[in-house]
Amino acid sequence: MTFQIDVISDVVCPWCFIGKRNLDRALETWREKHPDEMPVVRWHPFQLNPQLPDSGVPRRQYLENKFGGPERAKEIYARVSAAGKLADIDFAFDAIQVQPNTIDAHRLMHFAGEHGKQEAMAETIFRRYFVEGADLSDKETLADIAQQAGMNRDEVATYLASAADRDLIEEQDRRARAIGVEGVPFFIFNQRLALSGAQPPEVIVEAMEKAREELAATPQ
Repeated sequence: MTFQIDVISDVVCPWCFIGKRNLDRALETWREKHPDEMPVVRWHPFQLNPQLPDSGVPRRQYLENKFGGPERAKEIYARVSAAGKLADIDFAFDAIQVQPNTIDAHRLMHFAGEHGKQEAMAETIFRRYFVEGADLSDKETLADIAQQAGMNRDEVATYLASAADRDLIEEQDRRARAIGVEGVPFFIFNQRLALSGAQPPEVIVEAMEKAREELAATPQ
């Protein structure tokens, strides 16, 4: 009986990074309680800003359009930064110079999943963007990130230079919206129970336990 966790997220969503770290902690608790039942985690795309050009836009321009300017953004991000510290994340929002279109980053996440590197990729890509300000619209940068996550850089660069899986990512994004996902992160446990938002680890564990009970009670 395989326990599956599907995570719908965007790599430029700070709450998704916090949600990932909270999920990591929840999985540590789960491992202690159920050492023989480690869940399989799969990441799925959701684009918060699909309308952006493939090369992204200047971060300052993005903040002007979304929040009315960087000063207002700092006020809003203060809450995110505080939540980040609880998850051991030191957000460096000022380091971000480009607000990217994330289609290629999601393609990379998908490609990493096919090579058993999705967990490492998720952590690396979040960290590079939110802590180091990496430009996720730049394919060379994405290839560097892939190498840091343990993938073959040349193979990834060739993949990113193609249009492979672009239609698939866009379809998965549409599918997420079709099932009612309006914000991320969004967690689905065993395709039975859903949880929205960067919930605390203990809330995630509780949802996992409920999903486990429902799965056990379902005739196989």
